[in-house]
Amino acid sequence: MSDDDEKPLDPQAAAFMAKVKRLMMIASLTTFLAVGVVLAVIGYRVYHWQGSAPQAGADAAPHLPVGAKVLSTAVGDGRVVLTVENAGAIELLSFDAATLKPLGRVRLAPAPEVPRR
Repeated sequence: MSDDDEKPLDPQAAAFMAKVKRLMMIASLTTFLAVGVVLAVIGYRVYHWQGSAPQAGADAAPHLPVGAKVLSTAVGDGRVVLTVENAGAIELLSFDAATLKPLGRVRLAPAPEVPRR
């Protein structure tokens, strides 16, 4: 069928079609507005994220004792803990995960032998 063969709609059907078109336009505009707001919020959070890691600089590496051998690592609760063997003794070195600043050092040594009676 060509466009010339179509009959004109009666006034009631034309009013209904206009109402449907108007509602579809409102729904489409609302959807596009909602998607735009969601993308704007995501973009804002990506560029203004306070919890992001600092840029790695030249001094961002933790300083270990000379000759130390790293046995294991653990990460949790905002900290990095290294188990290090240094001069025959075991040490636990704790660093802040965000800045890698030293937080503490624990030297583990065997308990001395207690003489038995």
